[in-house]
Amino acid sequence: MSSKPVLFIRSLLFWIGFILNVIVFGLLIVFLFFTPSSFRLKIARVWSYCNNFLLKIFCGINFKVEGKENLNVETAIILCKHQSTWETLALHSFTPYVRWVFKRELMRIPVFGWALALTDPIAINRGAGRVAIKQLISEGTKKLNQGKWMVLFPEGTRTPPGKTRKYKIGGALLAEKSGYPVIPIAHNAGEFWPRHSFIKWPGTISVVIGPAIESKDRSAEEINADVFNWIEKTMKEISDESRWNR
Repeated sequence: MSSKPVLFIRSLLFWIGFILNVIVFGLLIVFLFFTPSSFRLKIARVWSYCNNFLLKIFCGINFKVEGKENLNVETAIILCKHQSTWETLALHSFTPYVRWVFKRELMRIPVFGWALALTDPIAINRGAGRVAIKQLISEGTKKLNQGKWMVLFPEGTRTPPGKTRKYKIGGALLAEKSGYPVIPIAHNAGEFWPRHSFIKWPGTISVVIGPAIESKDRSAEEINADVFNWIEKTMKEISDESRWNR
């Protein structure tokens, strides 16, 4: 295991590469604003591949994915565990072309936010309560009906390894109202790239994609409970307590 000074330098090199990556691909997406969003999402996928490469060569972080066959459905809503920044950078590289749901403040970030706004997302005001939920259901259903996958983080914010947080109902409500299935995803990225941590620890992130959870004729509460139970059960199987507080 490398010492913390070495890990710091390796992490610094990653962040330098990441910033350059954002500038190059972000500006490319901005300059190509006139192209279809599907084309701009292909650029975002290449950006994701580059992030994975930078993490591997500078930080020694790789990942393995189980359950890819569960993505073989026509259109679905992905509800993913939120432990780290990693999943926001890497999901594009192993899922269908997804549309994100995020807080609209992110679009104010120069270059990154501008590019994000051009990837056909749903940007909501998290403080708007029922208005935000109505926006999510209305815009989300429209996109799903167009064959576009959606991705949400039901915890709403990053949750440290070993901790659980009540899952917000928004993604499950979208599933209930639209009738599209939910694909749950569990991962332990927070053990290698902890939230609020500059240092990243080498190793292999485990990602598990679960079977589709049907939503037709079911309540949002039932769907949400199934998602919570599957993800948190899987987290116990792939987590390593020795990596939680380093």
